[in-house]
Amino acid sequence: MKQTYRTAVMVLAAVVIVSVFGIAGGQGRRSNPAGLRLAGARAVIDAGRYVTIQAAIDALPDEGGVVRLPPGTFEISEPLKLTKSDVLIEGAGTATHIKNVNTEGKSALILQHPGGGDNRQAELWRIQLSNFRITGNEKSGHGIEANRINEIFIDGVTVSYHGGDGIRLYFCYEDPRICDSLMTYNKKTGLDAIGCHDVVVSANQFEENHDALRFIDGFNLCMTGNNLDDHLGDGVVIENTYGSVVSGNMIEECAGAAIVLDRDCYGIALSANVIAHNSSGGIDLRDAHGCAVSANTFTISGPDALSIGPNSGRITVTGNNFSNSYLGEGKVKRAANDLTAAGMVIEGTSDVTVVGNLFSSVRPKALTIKGQPSKRVLFSDNVLVDVSSDHKKLDSSLVKDNLELGR
Repeated sequence: MKQTYRTAVMVLAAVVIVSVFGIAGGQGRRSNPAGLRLAGARAVIDAGRYVTIQAAIDALPDEGGVVRLPPGTFEISEPLKLTKSDVLIEGAGTATHIKNVNTEGKSALILQHPGGGDNRQAELWRIQLSNFRITGNEKSGHGIEANRINEIFIDGVTVSYHGGDGIRLYFCYEDPRICDSLMTYNKKTGLDAIGCHDVVVSANQFEENHDALRFIDGFNLCMTGNNLDDHLGDGVVIENTYGSVVSGNMIEECAGAAIVLDRDCYGIALSANVIAHNSSGGIDLRDAHGCAVSANTFTISGPDALSIGPNSGRITVTGNNFSNSYLGEGKVKRAANDLTAAGMVIEGTSDVTVVGNLFSSVRPKALTIKGQPSKRVLFSDNVLVDVSSDHKKLDSSLVKDNLELGR
């Protein structure tokens, strides 16, 4: 009897559930009859159904939309051009390979207002490029050329082997973001940003371009968590820029300097970077004021790990480690390379704080004074191990409380 009762209750419950969901489903069908799309929705363009990628891009409505690129290698001899806002172009990862075979210096992909003007009225907004590979050759132009695109977002894109820059941002004024991408083997700069502001460059790989990143005539660069390796020129070059941070990056084995600040830079923090094995120097402050150099590790960077030139001043240098490859117990990892492990150089500068740094086994000196006299330098509370130094030669300065241990 009890079993029969329980069975009846279960059957009744099932009927109720089916009825409720059936009503709900019926209501859904009545509010969205078969064959109609979600109100306001635009079709996603499958580029695989078009003769060329350009034809697929041209099929976008004026309001923008999505172009999906299929896997495959797609050769182009003329630039792909996108002239609309609110567009996502997305591939299937590196399986989607756009190959620029042009040898007349033309770019692979150009993003630009249809009017082509160079003013605030000729701008596009909100273009995203994601998950594809785009390559060129020594005689091609830039990889991705973005002219006056606000809120451009590039993520998961591989840009390699171009005759120009990998990615060139020209007055992409509002909020560019370049994230999780790979810029490699481009003849000029991996990422060249001109006239941009509020820029995020994060978690990218830069390998063997000429320079890794150039940031010119802009402000508010936030460059964090990138890896830069084996560049033929400099790592990061920043000019005529203020209010920026370069932090938490790995910068190694550049033929030039790791970081250069030049041409009226001010208010920039260079912090917590590892700067290793760069042939022509670590951080070079050529024309910079009001900047902080803090918590960086300078490992075997020469000839100068940190240089503050006569056009720079009002610099804070604190909490940095200038070192060779010492491992403890009298051992070093790279005895030959250690001869290029350098310290800090100042020339004709003023109003500089050098506090709480460690200089160990660097050559020729922990602090080298060159050329024009420097003045109003605070050199205090530093530890100097196995080095010589010019800090006691500073004039019109305060030198105190440094711990100096034998060579």
